[in-house]
Amino acid sequence: MTTTAADDEVRLYEDFAANRLIPLWTAREDLMPSVPNPSAVPHIWHWTDLYPLAQRAGELIPVGRGGERRAIAIANPGLSPKPYATPTLWAAIQYLGAGEMAPPHRHSQNAFRFVLEGEGVWTVVDGDPVAMRRGDLLITAGWQFHGHHNPNSAPMAWLDGLDIPFSSHIDAGFFEFGHDDVGDRTTPRVSRAERLWGHPGLLPVSAAGQQPPYSPLAAYRWEDTDAALRAQLELEAEGYPGVISQGHAAVRFSHPGTGSDALPTIRTEMHRIAAGASTLTTREAGSSVWQVFEGAGSVHLGGERRELIRGDLVAVPCWCEITFVADSELTLFRMSDAPIFERLHFDRRISR
Repeated sequence: MTTTAADDEVRLYEDFAANRLIPLWTAREDLMPSVPNPSAVPHIWHWTDLYPLAQRAGELIPVGRGGERRAIAIANPGLSPKPYATPTLWAAIQYLGAGEMAPPHRHSQNAFRFVLEGEGVWTVVDGDPVAMRRGDLLITAGWQFHGHHNPNSAPMAWLDGLDIPFSSHIDAGFFEFGHDDVGDRTTPRVSRAERLWGHPGLLPVSAAGQQPPYSPLAAYRWEDTDAALRAQLELEAEGYPGVISQGHAAVRFSHPGTGSDALPTIRTEMHRIAAGASTLTTREAGSSVWQVFEGAGSVHLGGERRELIRGDLVAVPCWCEITFVADSELTLFRMSDAPIFERLHFDRRISR
């Protein structure tokens, strides 16, 4: 029986499939798109929904071994059923009730805590008690033991950020329990790490040759962040440069010894937009999550305008166009996967 070229081609593709092969010419647009085509979608979670749910969880769900933390992850609709904010970033609201203790553990994933509500909890990082107060950024890099205790009569909530999705994708996840008690329950106003590293522009000579790849500074205090943002806007008003764009100040949390990012896989920043001002409209390779710390305004996200108030969380997928507009002075916390993209030379950004 004579076969045609068309028959031979059909059999070729059948044999490709039987041997689990896929030719590039049939999959190029999926493998090498003209621009990123992320599975994650732009999405907003409102604090007025999140916090009451965290309070209810505080009444019903205990903290202890097993689940370890009363942390409620934001789950991007495009990444269901994974509890991921973006393909590389995990973000959650953690809630610790009055008198509660979250036992120590450690993991390979890098983590931070950004405090939106209250004060009075101490996180104990490798035996160093670190106070947590509204507006503070707390760093817990991979493999650092950390637990939390709340000696006060009021609960506290904060934003957890980790690189769980990224570490999962590359099969780099490890986890280890610590002691059942948090350990040092003292409540110093200043941690040992801050006493050593928390002096602007001054590097401890004793530690100069043994700096870890993550920031050794356990906490970045709100009063310092606020002062830095305020100074940028004041200098702009006086006619000096120093802001990203008109009315838009920003700072990055960095390693005090090297100037690199505070965490090797997560960039953390604080932004402030003057009332009536807006950011540049930006697209970038990589993803981010923003949280409104103070003020009100709106975000133009993927062509849609949405109102924002204190506490709201915004997931921004790769190459999604974004612009913030401030009604009142708007202060925003931002986490992103920029360090990963920059090290791999996958970073790209356009603004207008």
